Amino acid sequence: MEEDYTEIKKNWWDRNWKWFVPTGCLSLLVLFGLFIAGIFFGVTSMMKDSDAYKGAMTLAQHDKLVSDRLGNHIESDGIVSGNISINNDTGNCDLQIPIKGSKGKGTIFVVAEKRGTWKYSELSVHIETTDEEIDLLAK
Repeated sequence: MEEDYTEIKKNWWDRNWKWFVPTGCLSLLVLFGLFIAGIFFGVTSMMKDSDAYKGAMTLAQHDKLVSDRLGNHIESDGIVSGNISINNDTGNCDLQIPIKGSKGKGTIFVVAEKRGTWKYSELSVHIETTDEEIDLLAK
């Protein structure tokens, strides 16, 4: 008497689920992370491309007192925070721009409203080492 053993072949899922599930979950996490990073860098670049940001940086870079405290070659130093809203020729912004120079670091605080051009209601530089506040609008 000969017994007939037939081999039951497993389907693809039964053979591969142990590697597919972790790989699929990891792929979804990576895609989600890339999506969040894309939004973050898009918003940050929008802030840096705004006239309010550029105007504030230019004023800080050309201010003698700021240059005395922070040194020459003042540039952005890190991630811009705050918010900006622009709709055609109107908008408003409230930004904190970290800056550094050859002697130290500081933060530019910008509050402005746009009606055709940006009108600053606050534009100051906080110097970290001396805890000094330099008002760029008072000049």
